[in-house]
Amino acid sequence: MKIATLSLLSLASLGLFAPTQAHAVEPLDTFSFRIGGYVTSWDTEVRADGTTRRGTDIDFKRDFGLDDSATIGYVGLTWRPWEHHEFGLTYYQDDADSTRTISRDITFQDTTYTANSTVSVDVGIDAYEGYYVWWAANKENWSLGPRVGLIWYRLDMAMALQADVNGNPVGGAFREEASADLPTLTIGGAWRWTPGGHGKWRIGADVGYFKANVNDIDGDVVFGRIGAEFFPWERSGFTLDYTVSKIGVDADTSDFIGNLDFVDSGLKVGYIYRW
Repeated sequence: MKIATLSLLSLASLGLFAPTQAHAVEPLDTFSFRIGGYVTSWDTEVRADGTTRRGTDIDFKRDFGLDDSATIGYVGLTWRPWEHHEFGLTYYQDDADSTRTISRDITFQDTTYTANSTVSVDVGIDAYEGYYVWWAANKENWSLGPRVGLIWYRLDMAMALQADVNGNPVGGAFREEASADLPTLTIGGAWRWTPGGHGKWRIGADVGYFKANVNDIDGDVVFGRIGAEFFPWERSGFTLDYTVSKIGVDADTSDFIGNLDFVDSGLKVGYIYRW
């Protein structure tokens, strides 16, 4: 939660020291920096196969009541070194944990946790979102172009027995861990628009999709974002975005063997500095 606290404090302080002069905004920036809060909700279904047995299909919300809704911090930047070429990068991280008496046998990696035992789960996520856009159409108050994105999720999952079927505490015995690195490409488009000409508002949207079998990872990914930016000052303002990423993969790598379905969605509210 440190990144969330720092982001919200930075957002407040940047707003206090922002210039007071209003200025018309253009569809594209040369450079921008963003910081803010991400009201996120993610759904995770996983099957972690071990070396000797097939894992159980697990829904962390249904099976463990995992609270996957939180407000976290994020940082991002964009850079357009040439008129028609733009690069961007965003980073955020989240984690959640839960403990529950399970109602069925669950196999995770090489350990089977029997029904009516008490099991804890921990899930951590690091997310990197990068992209490149070629602004093929760059007009006075709108821009449009093809977009290539890279979404890289690092998921760390752990499961441990806290109490056996008789209720006897065992202090986290029979702990199993699994980590999955999920680099996924998306190919789509990007659009920016300043309604009414060069005013204080800017609207934007990005979409992407990709399906492939690369490096022992077979899956597909869908990405979408739509948002609005308001600039009461010449070089700074506020942003509101809704984003969603959906990934479904079968993996057979050195770090992770199994299946993962992951949906990450939510609202991003932030401060932007641009030039």
